[in-house]
Amino acid sequence: MNSALERVPASLVAEAQATADAADARGGIHTRPADPSELSGVLARFEATWGEGRGPDRSMLQALEHAGNTLLVAVPAIEWPDAATRWPDVAAEREVPGDTPLGATLGFLGWTGGLHLHSHMNAVDPGARGRGIGVALKLRQRAVCLAHGVTEMRWTYDPLIRRNAHLNLVRLGAEVVRFLPDFYGELRDAITGADRSDRFEVLWRLDSRRAARAVARGPVPEWRAEGGLPLVADFESVRAEDPLAAARLRDASREAFAALADGRGLRAELDANNDYVFTRDDPDREAS
Repeated sequence: MNSALERVPASLVAEAQATADAADARGGIHTRPADPSELSGVLARFEATWGEGRGPDRSMLQALEHAGNTLLVAVPAIEWPDAATRWPDVAAEREVPGDTPLGATLGFLGWTGGLHLHSHMNAVDPGARGRGIGVALKLRQRAVCLAHGVTEMRWTYDPLIRRNAHLNLVRLGAEVVRFLPDFYGELRDAITGADRSDRFEVLWRLDSRRAARAVARGPVPEWRAEGGLPLVADFESVRAEDPLAAARLRDASREAFAALADGRGLRAELDANNDYVFTRDDPDREAS
């Protein structure tokens, strides 16, 4: 048996599985590992989000799945007792072999900074958004990781997209660990276009008090701020409609985020308005 697995309490593994199951029930879905026969559908979901050729090809997905990495899908699950009541459209959904899944996520192991799962891609059908599918996939990844003795996940996100910042820092309880300017270079994908690929890297300590508070929807602390950055409500719309305005916001964010690397020990959190505040507070601090 993997010795790391023995260090994760069985009660925490059971809690993570129950939390993931509850998220599935709320969304009328079932999150689970992708079957090899579903790889074309997973690839279609990724390409529908980022554009054709903007992700791994089918052979790479095959290798990652075969090696046991977390390649997960979200599919309709009309067997949930209250699914049709919560989501009327779910009653008409059926999982048909070969269908493109409602959501898909891909993660693989890394060891920079310690053993962790790097959660690289998380895509949801635009027509199914608002059902918590992205959260459900992350929570299922958490359950899989803890069951295998892995207690950390990492990923990157565009720090100017407010809904992603809220998902990552508040809803899941991950924490920003570094700013990575132009991390992927020039993407020119369906989401980023000509914008620079600045990213925050986040760390999700799956067995932490912070993560437990977040997944239980507990109160968020009022962070003691020493600076910050307000966010526009919908940066993606600004980027699509006024690229020059988006570029100015990107420039301003780079100037603000320089404070996170100047040696003062500041971290980025979100306040009650979903704007960034820079703080030295303990990330596991509880609400007053």
